[in-house]
Amino acid sequence: MNVEKARETLKNALENGGEVLKGYAGRVMEARIKETLSSVVTDADLAAEQRILEILTGGRSPGNIISEEAGFLDHGSEYTWVVDPLDGTSNFAAGLPWYGVIIALFREAELMLSGMLLPNEDQLYMAEGGRGARRNGHSIQASGSGKLAGQLIAYSFDHSDEQGKTEREMRTLAALSPQVRNIRSTNSLVDFCYVADGRLGAAVNQTTRIWDIAAATLLVKEAGGVVTDIHGNAMAFDLTRAAFEKNYTIVAAGAGLHPALMKTITAF
Repeated sequence: MNVEKARETLKNALENGGEVLKGYAGRVMEARIKETLSSVVTDADLAAEQRILEILTGGRSPGNIISEEAGFLDHGSEYTWVVDPLDGTSNFAAGLPWYGVIIALFREAELMLSGMLLPNEDQLYMAEGGRGARRNGHSIQASGSGKLAGQLIAYSFDHSDEQGKTEREMRTLAALSPQVRNIRSTNSLVDFCYVADGRLGAAVNQTTRIWDIAAATLLVKEAGGVVTDIHGNAMAFDLTRAAFEKNYTIVAAGAGLHPALMKTITAF
């Protein structure tokens, strides 16, 4: 797959998906429950996904697809597109502006390209392995600070049936809060975009799927940040059908902030 062509396809898919979402945006919508109360889908998700997949599979040699709603589409390719047509569905359905489109491209297990579009702000974030991260074509950098004090940190969490998980997360929040200026969260791609451009010092989430964070991983890294799982391990993504069943934890932060953040998190 030609990199320049893939870059154009990625941008086109993001922008078309965003246009679909704009047509639905700004009004309260019915959100249908999927696996849990925190996992929902709307007509906007499905319409945006249809438009995006038409673009990604329209060429002669389409890559494989892992998409939140459509599932796993195996085209026998070494390339895999990972798509979230509407990240922040609960926000979107409630008429809140914290939502967007996420797409990442892998070559085998290596993240190659990523894009995250915030339609409400008309901000397009893109990253390419070894070539940096950009917002609307301009280079961006994650926070260069080495101190948590004075930083805004995003910490998002969802309902969990796992015994004791919510209680452990509350203890982590209680430990973090006195060390930072404040804790904020949109529980969406917005948090990771803002880490990449330095507006937030870090974003933490212990309940995500591959389509939520694959693009964010490359974006934050290419912006000079560090991305690991909750235990400090490098992110390792599963590109098989099992990807739908796997939960990922993520800690994305400026390079100087990540070690201090991990000291607090791993204590719990």
